[in-house]
Amino acid sequence: MLDPDVYDHLRRVAATASEPLLAAIERVGPIGIPAPAHARVADRLFVEVVNQQLSTRAAAAIWARVEAAAAGQAVAPRDLFVPGHEERLRACGISRNKVRALQAIREAEEAGSLTDDLAAMPHAARSAILCGIRGVGQWTADMIGIFHYLDPDIWPAGDVAAVGSLRRLTGCTDTVALAAAFAPYRSILARFAWRIRDVQETPVA
Repeated sequence: MLDPDVYDHLRRVAATASEPLLAAIERVGPIGIPAPAHARVADRLFVEVVNQQLSTRAAAAIWARVEAAAAGQAVAPRDLFVPGHEERLRACGISRNKVRALQAIREAEEAGSLTDDLAAMPHAARSAILCGIRGVGQWTADMIGIFHYLDPDIWPAGDVAAVGSLRRLTGCTDTVALAAAFAPYRSILARFAWRIRDVQETPVA
């Protein structure tokens, strides 16, 4: 569960920024911060590349097809991200550019670019390394920082959902400047923005 001091910090800043934002944060209440879903950063990168520019549902469906294709070959999904499996991946719904990106991530890992040292790096330095891999941009680096390394202070300015949620609640178009007031917990603000959007979009039975 979220540290009470962090939650109080977000509420205090929100109270000075936007009453609707404060009300939304309080409706959601303290959120949980799950542990990273993958032991290796490459495995998270594979998922995030598939997620790029897709809805959560569409990305999950494609990844499920990748897992099924891998199971059919009695291998892990990462074992398909090497030359020779391009058409199999395309049949799962992955674009040619994303196939090449998945292969590039696998190559970067094998070359020693994705070591445990990334965890101790500042986000900007880590992003520079990650963005040097074909198909990995700043949005993907931000997602890795927030969800894999649990960096508490990243505002994903390129994420349409987080930015849109904050704009709707505050009327502010410059979310980078607005989020700066929430440092050093901008990643937590983003998590709230996503949760608030999900709650608002969930149909009432």
